[in-house]
Amino acid sequence: MGKEAQESEMSSSIQVSGLHFAYEGQSPFIVDFNLNISSGSRCLLVGANGSGKTTLLKILAGQHMVGGKNVVRVLNCSAFHDTQLVCSGDLAYLGGSWTKTAGSVGDVPLQGDFSAEHMIFGVEGVDPVRRDKLIELLDIDLQWRMHKVSDGQRRRVQICMGLLHPFKVLLLDEVTVDLDVVSRMDLLEFFCEECDERGATIVYATHIFDGLETWATDVAYIQDGELRRAEKLSEVNELKNGANLLSVVESWLRSETKCKSKKTANPTNQFSRASPFDTSPFRSSRHMAYYR
Repeated sequence: MGKEAQESEMSSSIQVSGLHFAYEGQSPFIVDFNLNISSGSRCLLVGANGSGKTTLLKILAGQHMVGGKNVVRVLNCSAFHDTQLVCSGDLAYLGGSWTKTAGSVGDVPLQGDFSAEHMIFGVEGVDPVRRDKLIELLDIDLQWRMHKVSDGQRRRVQICMGLLHPFKVLLLDEVTVDLDVVSRMDLLEFFCEECDERGATIVYATHIFDGLETWATDVAYIQDGELRRAEKLSEVNELKNGANLLSVVESWLRSETKCKSKKTANPTNQFSRASPFDTSPFRSSRHMAYYR
C-alpha cells in the first residue's frame, strides 16, 4: 500500500471497497460498491425507497455478512468480523424499530408497561452528565409509561438510549421521522457538537431535508444499490447555483424515475448475464441479522 493510500485509510472512518451483496435467492443487489467517509464527517445518505440505504447501513453496522475482512472497514476494523467494534460502543446504529439490543438476550421492546427512567437508567457504564444532558435535550419525562406514550415520545427514549455511550461512528436510519421540529433541530445541533468536538463520524439516511444544507458536510446518493454520487456538500454544483437541498435531491430522484420509465418501455433482461457472485458463500438471508 502506498503512502497516499495509507494516509487516506487513516483519515477515513469508513471504507467500502468492491462490496458485493445479495439476499438469499435473489440477484445481486449491491455490486462493486466503493465509498470512503472521512473522520468527523456528517454524511447524508439519500436515495429512493428501496434503493439500498438501509441495507448499506446494516452492512456497515456488522449486521449482514459480506466477503473478506477488508471489504467493509469501520474505524479500520472489519464491520462484521471484529465483534469488539460493536461491543466497545465505538460503532452505534439507530434504526427504525423501537427495540434495544441487549447483548445475547436479544431485543427488548420499548413498548411494555415500564417507565422511561427504568429503560434509560438500566443502561450500564454511562456518564451521568451525558445522560442528564440527553434527557434534557430530548425533553424526556422519566415517569413516562412506555406503553402509553406517543410514537414521538417513545422515539425520544430510543434515541436517548442509543446515544448514552459516546460513539466514534454513528449510523442513523430515519430515526428523526417521529420527532417534532424543535426536538429534531436540537438533536442535529447535538450531533454537530459530537463531530466538531470529538471527531465523531455520522452517516444519516433521511427523506427530511429541512436545515440540512448547513448541517451536513457530505452527501452520498444511492440508486438501486449503486453509488451514483459521493462528494462534499459544498462541491455539489446545483447547490452552488442557489438551489436548496430538497430541490436538488428531488431532481436526482425524478431523473431516476424517468430513466426507469424508459427502461420499462424498452425492457431488457438485466439478469441474463452470469455473475461470479451467484455462487458466492456471502449471500445473506433477509432474515439474517447478527446481534453483538
